[in-house]
Amino acid sequence: MKTALVLGGTGLTGKKIIRLLLADKRYNHVKVPVRTKMDIIYDKLDQINFDYDNPTEDALQADEVFCCLGTTIKNAGSNAAFYKVDYEYVLNCATIAKKLGAQKFILISAAGANIKSNIFYNKTKGEIEAALAIIGFNTLIILRPSLLLGKRKEYRMAENTAKLFMTTFSFLIPAKYKAIESSEVALAMLYLVNNTDLTGIHIIENAYIKKAAVQYPVV
Repeated sequence: MKTALVLGGTGLTGKKIIRLLLADKRYNHVKVPVRTKMDIIYDKLDQINFDYDNPTEDALQADEVFCCLGTTIKNAGSNAAFYKVDYEYVLNCATIAKKLGAQKFILISAAGANIKSNIFYNKTKGEIEAALAIIGFNTLIILRPSLLLGKRKEYRMAENTAKLFMTTFSFLIPAKYKAIESSEVALAMLYLVNNTDLTGIHIIENAYIKKAAVQYPVV
């Protein structure tokens, strides 16, 4: 039996990961650091009051880490605030989790992640991928999904416009950049962590995320 840690558990994909983990018999403890507790009650769910600026290390002890932590530059309010969440918070939590014994770390990055990119968002995603690669996890899996589909709390006009375009003209878009359901990403994360013999560092592009999702077994 294993302990899973979900970072960013209140977000679009994080909530789906939590529900999958709660139903998965391979896990007897699911830890979710939160600022405000979610309306979920389950015996093996442990919602821990948490401040990412002053992390309580014990909250980050787990066998496997599922990182869905992230924001947008618009929601963060500035490039610096975005960088703090998507780079500093992720790296700090990963470093502590590894120190406390975590063996596997799986991250939701982005299709355009590139440390050499001139786009700040993509460059930041590339930088966190590179930083995680040197921490030394037995298994580091980086997912690079395209635009995530799913119902969010907040309305994002630009994102919704992009979703409409990408779903309407999906047949014209290469598999690497097709929009993908957040539920597919969550299923792929569970499959890749539990049903493969992956060790070392693996970057999973959008098209393979879809393929991995349909292979997740019912447990």
